[in-house]
Amino acid sequence: MDTNISNNINTILRKIADLKEQYKRDDNINLLCVSKTKPIEAIIEAYDNGQRHFGENYAKEMFDKVELLNAKGYKDIIWHFIGPIQSNKIKLIANSASMVESIDKIKTAIKLNELRDTKLGALDVLIQVNISNEEQKSGCSYEDIDALINEILKLKNLRLRGLMAIGLNTSDEFILKEEFSKFKRVFDLYSSNIKDFNILSLGMTHDMDIAIENGSTEVRIGTAIFGQREYKRD
Repeated sequence: MDTNISNNINTILRKIADLKEQYKRDDNINLLCVSKTKPIEAIIEAYDNGQRHFGENYAKEMFDKVELLNAKGYKDIIWHFIGPIQSNKIKLIANSASMVESIDKIKTAIKLNELRDTKLGALDVLIQVNISNEEQKSGCSYEDIDALINEILKLKNLRLRGLMAIGLNTSDEFILKEEFSKFKRVFDLYSSNIKDFNILSLGMTHDMDIAIENGSTEVRIGTAIFGQREYKRD
């Protein structure tokens, strides 16, 4: 385990504060600690440093962590599912996540709504948009957002909270600024008309500066907190 997790979190929080001041942001920017592939000891260290929002990409891994940490008394963690949604894992996701950020198909939204335990209350969800038009990336197209929103708003066990995207993997800041600013304009159009539509999940370790400049309200940080990940299949 990376013994510098607490220091890393404090560094990220200072950076977020500096960027908010630089870009004259007076709203809240949530730090989502991406804990996929990391042991519960690492999550507990981040928790002890004040963090409550954790992001997971693999349904079974998230479910196991929720069960284990709930049993240990960490019941106020807010679990975000941020990975691609497999149809055979939807029930696990629906009943262990506090928020699902990666909805990109109507049938997925309908299934999450059907399988969500009503005792848990409505599941917060974001629509993932493929803003870079990369074939290997999840996310709906800009053209599909309207249909997805219209369907999700009909589903009583889901609460639509905003949009999520992953930027192009490039070091070209001009491209990222164009991409992110367009996404923010689209987000603003919907947020002005939909209740509680106020989360723009955009920005990771390598591009959080540009994301915060362009209105992100949540940055998803893994590597800069927990170190390099071990990738694995779910």
